Amino acid sequence: MKTLHANYARLPDGWARDVEIRIAADGSVAAVRSAGPAPAGAETVDCLIPGLANVHSHAFQRVMAGWVEYGGGPDSFWSWREQMYACAGRIRAAELNATATHLYIEMLKAGYTSVGEFHYLHHVGERGAGPAASALALMQAAESTGIDLLLLPTLYMHGGFGGQPVEPRQRRFVTTPDEYVALVDELRRHASANVRVGTAFHSLRAVSPEAMTRVLEHRERNDPDGPVHIHAAEQMREVEECVAWSGQRPVTWLLERGCLDRHWCVVHATHMQPDERDGLAATGAVVGLCPTTEANLGDGLFALTDYLAAGGAIAIGSDSHVAVDPREELRWLEYGQRLTQRRRTVAATTAQPHSGGRLFTAALDGGARAIGRPTGRIAAGYRADFVAIDRDQPLFAGASGDGVFDVLVFGGGPNPVTDVMVGGHWVVRDGWHPLEDAAADAFAAVRRRLATTDEHMS
Repeated sequence: MKTLHANYARLPDGWARDVEIRIAADGSVAAVRSAGPAPAGAETVDCLIPGLANVHSHAFQRVMAGWVEYGGGPDSFWSWREQMYACAGRIRAAELNATATHLYIEMLKAGYTSVGEFHYLHHVGERGAGPAASALALMQAAESTGIDLLLLPTLYMHGGFGGQPVEPRQRRFVTTPDEYVALVDELRRHASANVRVGTAFHSLRAVSPEAMTRVLEHRERNDPDGPVHIHAAEQMREVEECVAWSGQRPVTWLLERGCLDRHWCVVHATHMQPDERDGLAATGAVVGLCPTTEANLGDGLFALTDYLAAGGAIAIGSDSHVAVDPREELRWLEYGQRLTQRRRTVAATTAQPHSGGRLFTAALDGGARAIGRPTGRIAAGYRADFVAIDRDQPLFAGASGDGVFDVLVFGGGPNPVTDVMVGGHWVVRDGWHPLEDAAADAFAAVRRRLATTDEHMS
């Protein structure tokens, strides 16, 4: 049994001083109690908060960051997608491992303790490499860095609604439903305390209804409470093509077939009508919001205030990883609403008057649900996934209660994360991860190799 003393900690019912946390050998919290000042020799942190889940990651896309910001002609998500396909076509399994290793360290140092890896890059460049090779590269990256991983092998079959054939550059994403369930079964044999395997569908345009049924039946038999993730309604073109195919918008299609419940995470859900918004909120499903990527790709703005008012659950992800910082995701989630509504403190309510506090705690709760983990709280029975922050930074002077979250989200200062614990083990101490130097060198080497044939470097 490990004992940790926090001078100041965010507990489920609010902030408390002098908190003692007892951590069991399995990485769960055995007990939390109020205590006096820490005894001599006790392991102590100053300010402790639960770690956040990053519920939506495409690790390989981190290698593209900053490379696709040039134009001169019409540019959109769909033209960006062609550049992403080119990157996916060149990366190798070992390079994917190096990229994910560096990325997961970045996440940990930023205060993410879990990641949902939405993985559809099943066929990497090496001859004879099966679909498990790239997935295992990601699992190995998580094991080595210490982050908690929900690997979401993703079914991808078609190039568009109605079973359209894939384009040549999409072929490396493709599996049949039978190949997919075999892959899931194989990957689950490699699961561990910090690495689990869920279920994912790329989108309604990339899978058939029959295939979804086949995969969901497999999940019901083998992992009935496991998370299920899907992209939906990210772009208006996608919505329009879904209507042309089925007569329904994507979220409506999912709702009317009774697919969605508290185990599902619908990623983006940017373009919904009010009835879809209210229906989705009522299912208990989580919407995985990725504000920096959604802004980078010109997706549009999610109707946050209406969704929260309907009782909807949200979580955050960094998606394409143009940013790897939960503070930035939450800041721009709020700022997008302020710009469109032309008012301030949009997320705040009478019951939760701190915008940063409401967004942070909503992302903690929704993130835990989306990854299917008892995390996001400093409480008995939950995982010991914690983040210590440095309140000695000048910006935190005078901050207390959920005002600490306001400074975190809106203060704009340097990263205050000092220490990160995952499953009861410290993986970042004093802002340093043991693998970070080697991981940075390996990632830089991947960037250099992939840059040699890219237009952006010419």
